[in-house]
Amino acid sequence: MNQAAAAERKAATQQQPQRAQQAKPQRGKASYYAPKFNGRRMANGRPFNPNANNAAHKTLPLGTTAQVTNLQNGRTAEVKVEDRGPFVPGRVIDVSPRTAEQLGMKREGTVPVEVRPLQVPDRDERVAAR
Repeated sequence: MNQAAAAERKAATQQQPQRAQQAKPQRGKASYYAPKFNGRRMANGRPFNPNANNAAHKTLPLGTTAQVTNLQNGRTAEVKVEDRGPFVPGRVIDVSPRTAEQLGMKREGTVPVEVRPLQVPDRDERVAAR
């Protein structure tokens, strides 16, 4: 690898934490996906898996890794943004049933949360069209 390519790669990896810092934490309500969404195609092109730690967010780039904290009990989970939504006023994120279980929110259905971006890609990550 030449020096220019090595310098470019180093610069790209150093920018990643900076992008995560620029994406501000967000507070609002979280809800979780209903069973009818199991297997449906998400915005990134992959089928929804209720047993994965995935989430829907309106504005964070697809592929973003974020920490979600339930503000009622302090429990946290790490998710990957793979879909768009929620489209209900006041809600900032939809999480998978697995993540809802980790956050201790399945009984309530919706809880106040903080969403803190950890790794933010430059652009949406999608599956190539088939």
